[in-house]
Amino acid sequence: MKKISGLVLALVWMMAGGLARAQTPATPPAAPTSPAEAPAPAGLAQARAAQDNAPRSQLDAQLLYQLLIGELTVQQGEPGAGYALILDAARKTGDAQLYQRATDIALQSRSGDAALQAATAWKQAQPASREANRYVLQILIALNRITETVEPLRAEVRMAPEAERSGVIAAIPRIYARVSDKKLAALTVEEALAPSATNPGTASAAWTAIARMRLAAEDSNGALDAARRGQAASTGGDERAEGPVLVALELMDAQRPEAEALVRRYFEGNPKALPEIRMGYARALLDARRYAEASAQLQIVTRDKPDYPEGWLVLGSLQLQDNQLAPAQTSLERYIALVQQQASEAERSRGLAQAYLALSQVAEKRKDYAAAEAWLAKIDNPADLVQAQTRRASILASRGKLEEGRAVIRQLPERNANDARLKISAEVSLLREFKQYRAAYDVLAGAIAKTPDDVELLYDQSMLAEKLDSLDEMERLLRRVIAIKPDYHHAYNALGYSLADRGVRLQEARELIRKALTFAPSDPFIRDSLGWVEFRLGNKTEALKVLEAAYKARPDAEIAAHLGEVLWSLGQRDRATVIWKEGQLLNPTNDTLLETLKRLRVKL
Repeated sequence: MKKISGLVLALVWMMAGGLARAQTPATPPAAPTSPAEAPAPAGLAQARAAQDNAPRSQLDAQLLYQLLIGELTVQQGEPGAGYALILDAARKTGDAQLYQRATDIALQSRSGDAALQAATAWKQAQPASREANRYVLQILIALNRITETVEPLRAEVRMAPEAERSGVIAAIPRIYARVSDKKLAALTVEEALAPSATNPGTASAAWTAIARMRLAAEDSNGALDAARRGQAASTGGDERAEGPVLVALELMDAQRPEAEALVRRYFEGNPKALPEIRMGYARALLDARRYAEASAQLQIVTRDKPDYPEGWLVLGSLQLQDNQLAPAQTSLERYIALVQQQASEAERSRGLAQAYLALSQVAEKRKDYAAAEAWLAKIDNPADLVQAQTRRASILASRGKLEEGRAVIRQLPERNANDARLKISAEVSLLREFKQYRAAYDVLAGAIAKTPDDVELLYDQSMLAEKLDSLDEMERLLRRVIAIKPDYHHAYNALGYSLADRGVRLQEARELIRKALTFAPSDPFIRDSLGWVEFRLGNKTEALKVLEAAYKARPDAEIAAHLGEVLWSLGQRDRATVIWKEGQLLNPTNDTLLETLKRLRVKL
């Protein structure tokens, strides 16, 4: 026979004490008068304390024996028999702890139906018990009996204190996160929340939860509609509810630009707008390559919340990308000062490495290689080793030591396939940066021989083929990418732009670029390609319209080159010159801009 556990002994002590209390009038305990009457051992004392705090038991000797046998049976490997004994005792006494114990025994033995039976009996015996209702709800979800969860889910919301109901509703999508049939889960939750969706105090939270369920079910139209309803239902008509706008940001990430109206409405005249939400908006704009607008949002974050570190880090990175070296350094150093004061060790390690890398790049652009190396030396996180070594390689190459730089990258450890890929990408980027296109092409050729269907590698190789003036090879590679991954919009855009830039097969070029836009409608670089092909087709007015919108969304030297040339051809030479000067400030070494100025014999 197995050894009886301390749990069973404690249970026996509690039940025996409860039985004794039920049968004997309560009398004050006598103080010990001799060592023989000293306090009981610690374990016994704990059991006695639990018994003293317990409600008066309804157990008689027969039930006490039944519970003891039930627990012993469970411990001896017969949970079914033990479950039946304890559930029977729970029904006879109406005790919540016994109902919970029976349910837990069934769950531990992976008997879902038995667990549901016990939890349902508990809920019927104690209809006002939130704990019993939660057990029923969670077991039904685990058993995938989703349509049966409407009533217990509605009860969970109803039984919550009024002040907690919105929070309870907000947690619902997490409860259903593992359900396989997302559409059914969304419909079930929507039915359960129907009363909450019409209650002014909970309507916004309810519609937000419905929006999240629809989003999980890949119903973006339904999610957007629910988010709009959630925002409209905010208390007193105030459009400051945070739940709907967070859903809207996720919808923006899912290529639903209409959701942006909800985000803008949240910010309008809202001095209490959370910086985290504005940061989320800035990131969504960055993902859409709307860099100027992202920068404007980041400026607001750092102005209104100057002690918010992340705003400075992202702003500094964006300023560096735009070649604004002095502002970038100021922002990044501000981030470092803040994060060293506020963040945990793990957060400091991650963010500081990014800031040090960016500051190293600032110094490298200024040709201050000693400062660049000093910033890199501050990085001690192994996870950031590839980036740090890549920057070191760039510094070496800038000083005429390209092969030494390549060696630095090649000496990086390869713990897995991802490490090997990162090394290849780093070496190709270094070679491309220093215009070693043939060497970069060969590095990629070796990698593609091992993974012939890797669309990222194939695309990169096609861009290098263009640099080598191997245009037939570039087209072959791009069409192979499209065949492997028909929704890879970069390939359509690159091929269409290449044809347009050479002035050949212009109708086909336009169709390719329009196809790319169906996958990324707000990408300013694809719109730049469309404007350029319209210009090549002789549609100058349309070209001007498209390119102005692209340049506004993303001030970029290459877009500036195209926009300036269209303006120049339309006789607007002063304005063209202004645009080209702006492009020159953005990137004075841009090949397209330099070639345009040389071809048109323009000196700025």
